[in-house]
Amino acid sequence: MDTQLETDASQLWSLLFTIVLDGEKRLAANLAAHQLTPPQFYVLKTLTERGGRCPIGEIARQHHLTNATMTGLVKRLEVMEPPLVMREQRESDRRSVDVILTPAGAERYMAVQTDLLQQMQLLFSLLSDEERQDLIRYLTRYLEFVQTQIPVEPLVDGN
Repeated sequence: MDTQLETDASQLWSLLFTIVLDGEKRLAANLAAHQLTPPQFYVLKTLTERGGRCPIGEIARQHHLTNATMTGLVKRLEVMEPPLVMREQRESDRRSVDVILTPAGAERYMAVQTDLLQQMQLLFSLLSDEERQDLIRYLTRYLEFVQTQIPVEPLVDGN
């Protein structure tokens, strides 16, 4: 294997790992300031993306959680003051429960999003227009390659 390719791949992996860890730390701090945990925020995000209503089982599947774990998450969001979500049994299937985003939940989600966007704007203000466009272009290209060319399954030698 090309030595420079190995060095570059190792350096990229190290940078990506550091970026992910830093992002998780910053996100957790931001969410804590809004009295949310990351899993609770992801429930609010999913509901927002789904128009404010989604079956609890679908949210659980999307986030690779069990229905029981998701039920606990939703209950904690439901008992917040004010409640950020509410549950409603489906008329068509009494066994199915929808989670509904409340106005307070939508407001909390938007407050988090606003804070995160302000942080990104602060970061981008430190870069020139050209540097920002380069960064976006390279990250977009990276994602396109990863999502279309590299399987999610681990690559195993000899297979």
